[in-house]
Amino acid sequence: MDLVSFTVQNYRSITKAHKLPIERSTILVGPNNEGKSNILKALVAAMQVLTKGRFPQATGAIGQGRFHYHRFFEWERDFPISLQAKKLNGESVLILEFRLTDEEIEEFKEETKSSLNGTLPIRLELGPKKCEVKVSKKGPGGQALSRKSDKIAAFVADRLDFDYIPAVRTARSAQEIVDEMVERELQAAESNPEYQASLNRIAELQQPILDKLSEAIRGTLVQFLPAIRGVNVQIQTDQRYRAFRRSSEIIVDDGVPTELQYKGDGAQSLAALGIMRHASERGARGRNLVIAAEEPESHLHPKAIHALKEVIQELATKHQVVITTHCPLFVDRAKLTSNIIVNKSRARPAKSIQEIRDILGVRSSDNLRHAELVLLVEGEDDRIALSALLGHSSVLLKQALDQGTIAVDSLSGGANLAYKAGLVRDALCACHCFLDNDKAGADAFERARVQGLLTDADVNYSVCQGMAESEIEDMYDEAAYESVLTNAYRISLQCPAFKGKKKWSSRMQAAFENQGKKWDDRIKMDVKQRVAEAVAAIPQNALNTHKRSAFDALAAALEVRLQSGHDKVATE
Repeated sequence: MDLVSFTVQNYRSITKAHKLPIERSTILVGPNNEGKSNILKALVAAMQVLTKGRFPQATGAIGQGRFHYHRFFEWERDFPISLQAKKLNGESVLILEFRLTDEEIEEFKEETKSSLNGTLPIRLELGPKKCEVKVSKKGPGGQALSRKSDKIAAFVADRLDFDYIPAVRTARSAQEIVDEMVERELQAAESNPEYQASLNRIAELQQPILDKLSEAIRGTLVQFLPAIRGVNVQIQTDQRYRAFRRSSEIIVDDGVPTELQYKGDGAQSLAALGIMRHASERGARGRNLVIAAEEPESHLHPKAIHALKEVIQELATKHQVVITTHCPLFVDRAKLTSNIIVNKSRARPAKSIQEIRDILGVRSSDNLRHAELVLLVEGEDDRIALSALLGHSSVLLKQALDQGTIAVDSLSGGANLAYKAGLVRDALCACHCFLDNDKAGADAFERARVQGLLTDADVNYSVCQGMAESEIEDMYDEAAYESVLTNAYRISLQCPAFKGKKKWSSRMQAAFENQGKKWDDRIKMDVKQRVAEAVAAIPQNALNTHKRSAFDALAAALEVRLQSGHDKVATE
C-alpha cells in the first residue's frame, strides 16, 4: 500500500492544496513562512488520526476510543485563525489517496465486504467537536464504504505505518526514543525465569530497608496524627521492572566517550535522525512506512548533509519519505514532480528546475542556467579541447553541448574543485569532473570528496597506460599540435628530451630548456592554450590511438548520466 496523493483544505495557513503527488521521495521547497511546514504537519495530522485513531463502525465519528483525535488535531490551533470567527464549526479537510496492490484489493474485499478498483481515497473532516472519516468516492458505493470507516481505518493501520521527525532534534529526542526501544526489548527478557528471579532477589534485599523507612516515617507522623496505625513505603513490582527499563543513557565515542547531550547540535541532530530512522524501520514490521521529516539538514555540516541525502535516498527505496528543506542538494532531479513548491500558502508540483532555483534563491551563472550536468575541468585550455572532442565523439553529447544541457566549466586550477563543485550543486546541477592523473588532481578530488561534494562515481582521470602520472595533453597525438609549437617557438618535439614516461608538462619543459628556450608559468599557459586550440580544430584526428581510453571512458560516463533518470530533468 502506497500513499499517492494528499489534499489539504483549511489547515493553518493552507487554504487549498489539491491532490499533491506523493512519490517514494517527496520534497517540499519554498521560502520561510510560506506554508511548507504546515503542509507537512497536515500530512502528519491526517496520518496519525487515521493510523492511530479508532472509528466506531456505526457513525464514522471518533468517540471514546483508545485515542482521541484532539491529540493530533486542535481546532483552535489548526483551523485557519482568520476563518474561526466566521465559521464557528469550520472543518479542516484532509484527503489521503492510497494505491493498493492486487493482493491488498482482495484482502480489502474480504475484510470489509466491499470492492475497490485499486485506489482508496480517504477523506478526514476535522472540526472543533467532530472527526469524521469517509471514503471520498462518488455515489452510493462511497457512502456504503464510509459507514465501514472503523474497518477501513484498521485495514490501513495494519498495512501502513507513519513516523514524524521534527525540525528540533536534540539529545532528549534521541533519549526518549532509545528509552522506548530499551523498554520494548527488555520486556522480552522479563519472561526469562533467571531475570525474574534476579528481580525478586533485588526486591528481597530492598524490603528490609523499605520496612525500616516505613517505621521511621510512621514514628514521625504518629506524633501529629495519633490515629495512624502504620505506614508502608513500597515499590510496586511493575514499577521496579519499569525502573530497569528506563535508566539508559547514550554514550557516543568519537575518540572521547561523551554523553550525547553534551555533543554539539549537529551531532545531536544526526544521532536523533539515525535513531528515529532505526526505530521507525523496526516499528514498521513489514508494513509500508511513510516518514515525514522537517528540515533534515538543520545544524549539519555540508559533508553530513551529503551523507544524510544518501541515507534518505536509501530509505526511499524501501519506504516513502516526505521532507521540507531549504537545501538544493535534496531537490529530486530524477522526477521533477517529486518537488512540491509551496509559496503564498499554495502548493503544487514543480514544472522546471529554474522555478525551483528561483524559489530557493539560487543564482546560477548564464552557462549553468539550462545545464543538467556540468563537467568540471582544470583549465580553460582543457575546456576548449574537451568541448570539441566530446562533441565529435557522440551525437548525444553534441546535442547536449549545443543545447546547453551539458556545460563544461573551468576550475582555473584544480585546487578550486571543492569550491566549484559546491557552486554547481547549489545551482541544482549534477556534477562530473575530469582531472589530471597526478598528485594535484588526486588531492583536489579528495578534498571535495571529504566535504561530501563528490563521490568516486563523479570523476575520471586522464590515465595513460604505462605512465605513473599523466595529463590531458598526454592523450593527444603530437602530430595534431607539433607544427603550431614549431611555428610559434621554433622548437622541435622530436628531441630526446620530449620522450619518456614523465607527464606532458614535465616533458615539454625539458624540451624547451634542452633547446635553449625559457619555460615559466606564462609560457606554459600559452603553450597549453595553443595546443588546446589545435586539438579543437581537428577533433577527429587529435587523440592518440594508444592513449585515448580515459577520454572514451569519460564520454561513456557522461552519456550514461544524461540518459539515466538520476540526472535527467526538465529545464524549462
